[in-house]
Amino acid sequence: VSARRGSPRFVHAPDGRSWSYGALVAGVDLHVRAQPVSKLKDPKTYKIVGTSLPRVDIPAKVTGGIALVHARVVRPPRHGARLITVDAARIEHMPGVVKLVRNGSYLAVVAEKEFQAIRAMRALAAAAKWDMGPELPVDQNAAWSFLKTAPAQTDLIVDRPLGAPVEMIEADYARPYVMHGSIGPSCAVAVMRDGELTVWSHTQGVFPDRQAIAELLGMRDENVRVIHSEGSGCYGHNGADDAAADAALIAAALPGRPVRVQWMREQEHGWEPYGTAMTTRMRGGVDSNGAIVAWDYRFWSQTHATRPGGAGSTIAGWLIEKPFALPTPSFRPSPRGSADRNAVPYYKIAGEKVTSHFIATPMPLRISALRSLGGYMNVFAIESFMDELALAAKADPVAFRLKHLDDPRAVEVVKLAAEKFGWGAKAPDGHGYGFAFARYENLAAYLALAVEVEVERASGRVRLARAVAADDSGTAVNPDAIENQIQGGIVQAASWTLHEQVKFDRGGITSTDWNSYPILRFREVPDSIEVHVIDRPGQPFLGTGEAAQGPAGAAIANAIAHATGARLRVPPFTPEMVKRAISA
Repeated sequence: VSARRGSPRFVHAPDGRSWSYGALVAGVDLHVRAQPVSKLKDPKTYKIVGTSLPRVDIPAKVTGGIALVHARVVRPPRHGARLITVDAARIEHMPGVVKLVRNGSYLAVVAEKEFQAIRAMRALAAAAKWDMGPELPVDQNAAWSFLKTAPAQTDLIVDRPLGAPVEMIEADYARPYVMHGSIGPSCAVAVMRDGELTVWSHTQGVFPDRQAIAELLGMRDENVRVIHSEGSGCYGHNGADDAAADAALIAAALPGRPVRVQWMREQEHGWEPYGTAMTTRMRGGVDSNGAIVAWDYRFWSQTHATRPGGAGSTIAGWLIEKPFALPTPSFRPSPRGSADRNAVPYYKIAGEKVTSHFIATPMPLRISALRSLGGYMNVFAIESFMDELALAAKADPVAFRLKHLDDPRAVEVVKLAAEKFGWGAKAPDGHGYGFAFARYENLAAYLALAVEVEVERASGRVRLARAVAADDSGTAVNPDAIENQIQGGIVQAASWTLHEQVKFDRGGITSTDWNSYPILRFREVPDSIEVHVIDRPGQPFLGTGEAAQGPAGAAIANAIAHATGARLRVPPFTPEMVKRAISA
């Protein structure tokens, strides 16, 4: 018998008879040993081997499958703008255009091919007229004063009477709005069939996104299915949930056709939810023995969590004819926290006060969960101030931290990072050493980090040259994965600390591409990143994911201060900022 091309389910005998594979194996015991030697097919009888055949998998990979159509959305010129009119007649007759979708101020176009959709999107944007709505209440230079003057919910998180230091020092720290900056813009695929919607998305929360989409379309939750698919750079709450809502809304207008929605770069930069700006004020001092006796920390922040749980958390939900209101954020202090994550230092301090000021009023920019939430800013401020207090106490920064730690595991990671780094050695000319420590969320992984930076005094350019980390995550299930997480966290935090800031004026977002929102380049990656994992077999798993972000930002700031004598308290530490600080 033989198999033939074009007849994939049957085998054929020379006399013309044929059998299906199922019929051949029915009733046969398939548990047999393979023969060491089998009779091979005569090459003279080959029909396929040696011929050039097209790849059968390529069409689906390129198009996404049979009958897939491509959609692009047209966003308003800025948040708050409303669509007045759109002259759609010419766009409807452009090559490949399948459908225009308008629902209130929501505008999208669907085409057979991707570049046809892009061309139609551009034409549709040019044909739309908008009521621009109100300007933003502040520009980027006034963001921190906005936070400090807006009505706030104040919570006293820690309140122990402050002691009497030899000298009380003060410092203000802040961070700007920061993007997720996903390398690949957000994308989703959706299809509506027989009243049931299926969405493929790189969201981190398929169930919250499903609830938001169901509410957006007026469907029952059980008739909506959201399937997770990997995307290029999704952590926290970026544009993935919104792209899924876009695909769902468009697919509902075109039942039976799978719809792929791909955001453009300027849409990702201009419309994703950013990590919120924060500002802090620190007061503290040491006694005559160099011990901290006064620590007064206050921070101002908006929410770090607006992940979908309702249609009002999606862009589509704001723009449709009957819009959904954005939910009012709330705040409740907790150890894992959001804005207050790591706001309480993990040090033994005699007199301590930590105060949260949570702003729930309308926000200048759209914000939500960015990796580590408030942890990056709080650890950055705490660990920078620890160095400032060490300087006031005339103490070595590592020794000063050890003096204020009473958790043996914290002591061990600090000592290990310092030892492996070679702490105490003289830094090369133009270089500086910095150190930082935190226990993430005050109950997860312990992370100590020593870094070396190179500072070009003439230009102000800073490069992270090397980093040495020590980690204790409890039982180390996969040490390599722990190293990967910490290495990635250090690189990401270096990018935040040295480059990243959302720029905006009263007219809207001006960071719309990689030139206006630079990130760390390959040439800036450290020469080496060592991660030393302390395994604790049998101990609880502590989690590692975001342990490095806060210590990395603070260690870089401390290293710049060591190299230049200039203390920088507001990232990003751009060359212009560093040069000004050196010259001051």
